[in-house]
Amino acid sequence: MKKHLVVLIGFAVLFSACKGKIERSKAEIKQEKQEDSFNVEKRCAPTSVSSKEEKTTKKIWGNAPDFTLVKIGGGNLTLSDYVGKLIILDFWATWCAPCRAEIPHFIELQNKYKDELIIIGVCLDEGNPANVEEFLEKMQVNYPIVMGNREITQKYGGIRGIPTTIFIDKKGNMVETIVGYHEMEDFESKIKQYGKFN
Repeated sequence: MKKHLVVLIGFAVLFSACKGKIERSKAEIKQEKQEDSFNVEKRCAPTSVSSKEEKTTKKIWGNAPDFTLVKIGGGNLTLSDYVGKLIILDFWATWCAPCRAEIPHFIELQNKYKDELIIIGVCLDEGNPANVEEFLEKMQVNYPIVMGNREITQKYGGIRGIPTTIFIDKKGNMVETIVGYHEMEDFESKIKQYGKFN
């Protein structure tokens, strides 16, 4: 009987010692979890955005259909990259005599208003772009030319005759479309009207 009592007391002492260790272990684990949680929160805390990143905002663009097309001479051109400038979008082709007659006007206007204006030629030639590039070098064209396609002509309402010239204001809104050959004075008056500069 005494033997059994001694064994029971021994188990009771052992159990209380183990219980203390288990409780300490739980407390230590809880503390570690809190510390880990704190560290994770610290690591994942939101950081302030630099002033440079704040200034990078989404482009505001008007109703003119935006596009990215292959530029003659290499690279791509995205229309909305020119937000803030008056844009003259000229649909033309090398085989079109009135189109060719307008090119010197556009060269002169691009030189004169280069800080506020960008002229973009959309070439509707079918075939080898190298032939177009040769033509542009010969004419000494000083503004970007992209290769057009059926999709872009449809986006702009279906170009039925060339030259077709579209004026897009500084906010990216189409303001006027004119078809056929025009003198340089006609273009310049519209530049002054839509660009709001003299």
